[in-house]
Amino acid sequence: MRPRRRLAWALVLVLAVAACGGDDDSTATTDPGPVSITLLTHDSFLVSDAVLASFTEETGITVELLKGGDAGTMLNQAILTRDNPIADVLFGVDNTFLTRALEEDLFVAYESPALDAVPDQLQLDAEHRVTPVDYGDVCVNYDKAALAAAGVEPPETLDDLVDPRYRGMLVVEDPATSSPGLAFLLGTIGVFGEGDDGWHNYWEALAANDVLVASGWEEAYYGSFTAASDTGDRPLVVSYASSPPAEVFFAETPPDEAPTGSMTQGCFRQIEFAGILGGTEHEEAARQLIDFMLSAAFQEDIPLNMFVFPVVEETPLPEVFVEHAVPVDEPITVAPDEIDANRERWIQEWTDLLR
Repeated sequence: MRPRRRLAWALVLVLAVAACGGDDDSTATTDPGPVSITLLTHDSFLVSDAVLASFTEETGITVELLKGGDAGTMLNQAILTRDNPIADVLFGVDNTFLTRALEEDLFVAYESPALDAVPDQLQLDAEHRVTPVDYGDVCVNYDKAALAAAGVEPPETLDDLVDPRYRGMLVVEDPATSSPGLAFLLGTIGVFGEGDDGWHNYWEALAANDVLVASGWEEAYYGSFTAASDTGDRPLVVSYASSPPAEVFFAETPPDEAPTGSMTQGCFRQIEFAGILGGTEHEEAARQLIDFMLSAAFQEDIPLNMFVFPVVEETPLPEVFVEHAVPVDEPITVAPDEIDANRERWIQEWTDLLR
């Protein structure tokens, strides 16, 4: 073999070996290893450690929780960091802020196969940019013993609350600073509408009946509600249909009957959603987390952690829910786009009326 030809074959051999070595190095450097994704949530989000650990065991994906304040504050964080997202998945935007979140183009569309088991009325985004995970009904709760001592029956409708029998008994939350406060306002708008005889008149009647306004749910429930506060003087409070079972569950000695009840009329339904944030580098892992939120393990874990209801039909409820939570068969709803178009105006008009 001539020297030049020998040199050419030697170069080919060297390049071939280098190419093989390059493949090995490339495989090593592109192997992602364990995947970790971040879930941005509001402060009220809670899931059992064992349930979250089971997701990691099944998928190899670790989930880091990032709590971002209340739902409105959390959503603002996601909007402000949209170009450089601080998380992969967001949980906790509800139907009172849904349209705003969708208009900000925060989410990557994903239709989970598990949605087949979720009622259509809970799936508010036809493009599946967000996925419903849980729901709760904001209702007026009452202290059974306090009302009995006052010699009055529990109220049944929103109209009952302006009756003089309940003067000075109701505490509500400010809709400008409280999620249940906003939900209750929206419920009254859904029932009474706008116009001369609309929700303005209703709230004026509540004010004349000495309604008390608290800044948030904790201040209202644990500060003014007689059933939850030694110093409270209001036997009626805006809370949730699931609050009575919570009273039983957390009692030092669980009673046979819940000390509180809730109206089943005039309740506004809040639906909470999760969505994959645009810009995530782990979209496939994020999809698996969305699927997991609709799994039996996660859905069954919801009631006794967040005291709301799972969205997947036929999910078994814990006994304390079965015995002490009264279903709301006809909840009030207001279309998300209508809420988005009027939310700030409604809150300002409410503030002008009540302040």
